[in-house]
Amino acid sequence: MIRKQVYIKPHHDALLKKRACELGVTEAELIRRAIEAHLATGPLIRKDISAWEREKEFILSRVKKGDQEKGRQWRREELYER
Repeated sequence: MIRKQVYIKPHHDALLKKRACELGVTEAELIRRAIEAHLATGPLIRKDISAWEREKEFILSRVKKGDQEKGRQWRREELYER
């Protein structure tokens, strides 16, 4: 095994101690299990913030156009006439 030193917040330490005691395992074993469980979920999908910015611009442009348009230009019945 390879030794690693990590820093955790006090409330994480309390949770870790409590759960390790409940499961009857060491804190180190619980950390190893958590790492395995996290890595087993598959690759993380990176969020493309620029995609959201483009979408936001599109939405705002549609909202601005909405002020110019006076309601729908079609009737529901027209959808079924085709």
